[in-house]
Amino acid sequence: MQLEIRERAAGDVVILEMFGKITIGEGSVQLRDAVSNLLDSGRNKIVLNLGGVNYVDSSGIGELVSRYTTTKNAGGRLKLLNLPSKVNDILQITQ
Repeated sequence: MQLEIRERAAGDVVILEMFGKITIGEGSVQLRDAVSNLLDSGRNKIVLNLGGVNYVDSSGIGELVSRYTTTKNAGGRLKLLNLPSKVNDILQITQ
């Protein structure tokens, strides 16, 4: 299974529930497009719930960092929720 993204709102925060894999190609493109579409529509408070993600490759980690930077530069905030432990460890090490 590649990546499935379900969108829901909690007040002015958009939560993207993610399921599957964030990998080079389709998974990272879906993530990029989902966040870009939110920012384009003026919704810039975003939570990525990664509880249903079972695999993230280096491209996926790069995309998470890129989406964080893009959201921050657009005046928004992006938070990561339920990170897989390996992804959390990599992000902590690389700061």
